[in-house]
Amino acid sequence: MKEFIEFVELLKASHLYALIQAVLLFIVGFIVARLVSGAIVNLVKHKMTVHGQLLLKRSIFYGILVLVSISALDNIGIDLSILLGAAGVFTVALGFASQTSASNLISGLFLMIERPFSITDVIKVNDITGEVISIDLLSVKLRTFDNLFVRIPNESMIKSAVTTLTKYPIRRADLKIGIAYKEDIERVRTILLDIAEKNLICLVEPAPVFILTGFGSSSVDIQFSVWARRENFLTLKNTMYMEIKKTFDQQGIEIPFPHVSLYAGTATSPFPLSSNAENLDKTTLS
Repeated sequence: MKEFIEFVELLKASHLYALIQAVLLFIVGFIVARLVSGAIVNLVKHKMTVHGQLLLKRSIFYGILVLVSISALDNIGIDLSILLGAAGVFTVALGFASQTSASNLISGLFLMIERPFSITDVIKVNDITGEVISIDLLSVKLRTFDNLFVRIPNESMIKSAVTTLTKYPIRRADLKIGIAYKEDIERVRTILLDIAEKNLICLVEPAPVFILTGFGSSSVDIQFSVWARRENFLTLKNTMYMEIKKTFDQQGIEIPFPHVSLYAGTATSPFPLSSNAENLDKTTLS
């Protein structure tokens, strides 16, 4: 027993004991930081967005971890003033060496403050569309609809136009339709409004919008806009196009394809054309 006490006293007098204490303190602090940050977020999560919950959890976790780390370093006799001075010099040197990372870091802080989108939102950046799965200090991570992982630097997010597709509860589907010049536009308008009224996904308010966008080379161009809840947006767009095609076929309304007519001089009637097959048949009959 006496030997064990002497061993403990010797261990206490050595630097190894202080190092073990510091490691144990850091491990306990890490566990406490995770538990405390998780518990606080669970208490207030019904009042915050997912983005806010993640930001609060990380702030509490890293705040506790920094305090524990300072205490652990002080326990092993490291002069924190010297360490902070060295860290300052290192930070300045690192800032000059990695200006892009610093720009991404500052841009990330602006994103977290401005909050143009949150985690689980669907956004479009340039030609990339996907669900936000993480908002970090250096980058934003997206999962595209074909299940690809995309990392976009925060600096690019700040400089680019970002469209949040799930910001509002309803969306408008703009249906581009072309009809033949011979069709009655008012009749087509009535048919389209009737199709929208019968579609259960289409919202009554805001009401559908019928816009004559112009006269194309082969068709009268129409934009028919209908509204739906954002989770039903694609379903509404698909069902409306299918119903329009089906109804137009039933009602005998022509959806034209591009074609070219030839005219001779100032004559208003089309220039007569005949195929080689017709000429061959006439020659054979004669």
